[in-house]
Amino acid sequence: MPAATPGTPSLLRAMNDRAALELLMTHGPLSRTRIGHLTGLSKPTASQLLARLEAAGLVVATGTDGGRPGPNAQLYEVNPRAAHVGGLDVTPDRVLAAVADVTGAVVGTHEVPYSPDKDVIEQVAEALGGAVKAAGLHRSDLHRVVIATPGAFDPQTGRLRYASHLPGWHSPTLLEELAAALPMPVEYENDVNLAAVAEQRRGAARGHEDFVLLWNEDGLGAALVLGGRLHRGWTGGAGEVGFLPVPGHPLVRQVARANTGGYQELAGAQVVPGLAASLGVEAEPLPPAERPHSAEVAAAVALLARAAAAPEGANLRFLQSYATLLATGLASLVAVLDPEIVVLSGAVIAAGGDPLRGLLEAELAELAPSRPRLVSGEVRERPVLRGALESALATTREEVFDTTR
Repeated sequence: MPAATPGTPSLLRAMNDRAALELLMTHGPLSRTRIGHLTGLSKPTASQLLARLEAAGLVVATGTDGGRPGPNAQLYEVNPRAAHVGGLDVTPDRVLAAVADVTGAVVGTHEVPYSPDKDVIEQVAEALGGAVKAAGLHRSDLHRVVIATPGAFDPQTGRLRYASHLPGWHSPTLLEELAAALPMPVEYENDVNLAAVAEQRRGAARGHEDFVLLWNEDGLGAALVLGGRLHRGWTGGAGEVGFLPVPGHPLVRQVARANTGGYQELAGAQVVPGLAASLGVEAEPLPPAERPHSAEVAAAVALLARAAAAPEGANLRFLQSYATLLATGLASLVAVLDPEIVVLSGAVIAAGGDPLRGLLEAELAELAPSRPRLVSGEVRERPVLRGALESALATTREEVFDTTR
């Protein structure tokens, strides 16, 4: 069948179909009349559209619109079972997998401890298989999977770079082996980039085309979004700001071998306890069973959260000092990119809350020529995993919602 050309009835129908599906995704269940009003279509045309989408398995009837004079109107919503996607967040400690339906609702999760002594393919398959089972599905039901890792896979060589702390993931044939083992399209993305995707689609960066996300958790990193699109760089290493040489710390040489750099050594989670102690701030770390992160990150989170809860005296001096360290590296990014906003994300920065954000914004105003607005990340629960699912959903919806096929 020849492809539809602009202005043909088939293309116009497909455009109307997609507009209706987007409205249902945004607003939830809608009636024929409401869809007609929002799209500008007549009621008969809206009825034909919904019948067509229902026959294609893309929408389902779901109750009625009660509480109004006259007969109750039938409501329709996107069929959540029209497609499913998977997302994985891989760290040196664990592989966390989730499955979401086409509406974005998470329907299954599973986590396995990561072991460098076990086969990578087996661990990925185990985590994904557990999430699929929890969702009551089969792996063949997944349209696409996005895997998040530290660092980035070099598009020229296929090797994982900037993540020597993730053993087992550096084989030049790893991506081919994963593709052969998983029966669906698989994509790979940097973990911090996916945190930015989550904020762009569901959080603080909605509606913003140019922003930087500064991440501070097990490592310092950044995601760069320019013109609404992720900027990854030639080898995928754009945003690896932990390697930045910065004033305030001696030059770190052989950074790839050391897997660290000046900014990481200046303002990473590992410096927080020493900085706090030097200013007379102490806090009991979380018990091991309650730690959502490594002991190092948990200690930093506990100290910053306590200081942010009472930002005065020694606590305020501690927050001010840490804001200066963070601003030292962030100023370089802002000077080069001139973003509209900077999203602050990751457990360490989030623990400092509004007090740390305000102090960091004030410091940045002193160090950078432009003054972007600093905002706290709004996707707090598993932002990397959420971003992996959102990335998979974006492509899957383009395919599944295309009614020209």
